[in-house]
Amino acid sequence: MIDFAILLSYGASYKKVNAGEVIFHEEQEAHFYYQLESGRVKWLNIDDNGREFIHAIIEPGESFGELPLFDGEPYAATAIADKDCVIYRLHETSFNQLLKDHPSIHFDFTRLMVQRLRFKFLLTKEVADHNPENTIISLFNHFKKEKHHICNDCSQVQLTRQQIADMTGLRVETVIRTIRHLHEKGTLKVNKGKVYCLPDE
Repeated sequence: MIDFAILLSYGASYKKVNAGEVIFHEEQEAHFYYQLESGRVKWLNIDDNGREFIHAIIEPGESFGELPLFDGEPYAATAIADKDCVIYRLHETSFNQLLKDHPSIHFDFTRLMVQRLRFKFLLTKEVADHNPENTIISLFNHFKKEKHHICNDCSQVQLTRQQIADMTGLRVETVIRTIRHLHEKGTLKVNKGKVYCLPDE
């Protein structure tokens, strides 16, 4: 989202986070803007039974947990390092000053929030339809359009079946069965356990 040089010029610091480490918890007070330099982060809610519901898988260069900096409320979800990470963080006071000094970046955040909201609308619509095939295909089509989580060169889906389940609210067994069926129908390709989207006709 924000050039790392700009972050550093406003006093950002960076830290290394080990895979599996919690970066912040749901309902925790928010005081920092976070941006990922390397690694991967899961942004999720965890229910009382320990089941995860993934809102986003954050890739290098992307921000996460910024919503409370705009409304003053606690974090709405938990962030956990999915791989070893290097994370930049900037205190909320400096973040607000950065936005005042760079209106174009403020506009970028508005656009980002709209994109994430549209993604939530998409998932809500598909889950309400109770059709796992449509849900998974719609998810993959969204990621193809956004050039996210699907390899541009080989079209391999870069999400595990468990992550797909945690994003859609489906059981992982349902995801496994549905992907197998979509492969048999020729809608997707599965090779050595890896899932590939087919090129658009």
